[in-house]
Amino acid sequence: MIQTEKLNKIYKQGKLKVKAVNNVNLKISDGEFTAIVGPSGSGKTTLLNCIGGLDKPTNGKVTIDGEVISSYPSNKMIKFRLNNIGFVFQAYNLIPVLSAKENIEMIMLMQGYDKQEREQRSNDLLNEVGMGNMSKRRPAQLSGGQQQRVAVARALASKPKFILADEPTANLDSISTAKLLDIMSRLNKQENITFIFSSHDQRVIDRARRVITLEDGKIITDKKK
Repeated sequence: MIQTEKLNKIYKQGKLKVKAVNNVNLKISDGEFTAIVGPSGSGKTTLLNCIGGLDKPTNGKVTIDGEVISSYPSNKMIKFRLNNIGFVFQAYNLIPVLSAKENIEMIMLMQGYDKQEREQRSNDLLNEVGMGNMSKRRPAQLSGGQQQRVAVARALASKPKFILADEPTANLDSISTAKLLDIMSRLNKQENITFIFSSHDQRVIDRARRVITLEDGKIITDKKK
């Protein structure tokens, strides 16, 4: 389970203080398929980053499976993210000089998998997301939808319990979006991987089984379907 308690994140802009996340109390159970929604500037990405340990809260805490990760020092946080959380970003964030297969293998290399294990798992994941025949292509040789599918495969490489996806469909057309959401939904149901999206994309909202709406860093509504 993921839990936030009285979570706040304040940014300073000159003399002005901006509460990007404002006293958020939230529980997300294992296996959920949840969308955090709201207009630009509502705090979606900041909340997701706090949950994933990419941003450190100003105060309050984030607990994952009983571990208060918001108090971790940076080296411990890096190790925790590597082994427990997969990230999918709007900008894909693939390494340009590496092939699709090598991008996926990079995570496993950092985890200490041997070559045979990396080969097998990267091939399996590429097939899982429908990219098995494009394993040697570099990101520049792939469409946006194809890059995002590789990014999903990379996020799964570490065998995470949680996938945090920040606006993953923002740059995709309707066909690519549908395929990507089909993949994520299937993985959620078959492998019980928890998916948390930040999005203002109605296509994502329609697929989510729980929708949390933020406004000015606060939870306004929290609805399960």
